[in-house]
Amino acid sequence: MANEKIILGIDPGTTIMGFGLIKVVGKKMEFIQMNELLLQKYSDPYTKLKLIFERTIELIDTYHPDEIAIEAPFFGKNVQSMLKLGRAQGVAMAAGLSRQIPITEYLPKKIKMAVTGNGNASKEQVARMLQSVLSLKTLPKNLDSTDGLAAAVCHFYNQGRVDVIGKSYSGWDAFVKQNEKRVKK
Repeated sequence: MANEKIILGIDPGTTIMGFGLIKVVGKKMEFIQMNELLLQKYSDPYTKLKLIFERTIELIDTYHPDEIAIEAPFFGKNVQSMLKLGRAQGVAMAAGLSRQIPITEYLPKKIKMAVTGNGNASKEQVARMLQSVLSLKTLPKNLDSTDGLAAAVCHFYNQGRVDVIGKSYSGWDAFVKQNEKRVKK
């Protein structure tokens, strides 16, 4: 069917990775699923990264998303937390890039603004708005999965609006080209 695509939204984390999928048909969104990868029981940080990569690949191979929207790490005071979150995000991005799926990053405020109209909205406000917009019967106990779903919805709302989109990568070549200073030769 023309004008149909699937968007995978990811909220990366080293304790919980939230994700959600929507199907876009024309100008309408349809909820596919949301869930979370629970990583608390693993103490080894490398095992967590491996599981994030494997789960992202599994989602890609199961649902065949056309695009991935991922929440970019916000800048906090704790450098170690930022590093861990950046690694989790990088591993999820690498999974998508390995399958040649375009990836777009969104700042948390941008996602909240797109979904609720308020860049400072709470997780609960975002979840309730998603429940309303996508006609979800219930909300999950943890709201990491709704954060992942919110990234996908944000991407849907921002289609074609280059000015509001964060960094996009269509594959390793595009990533390297846009980050030449970071590549060691």
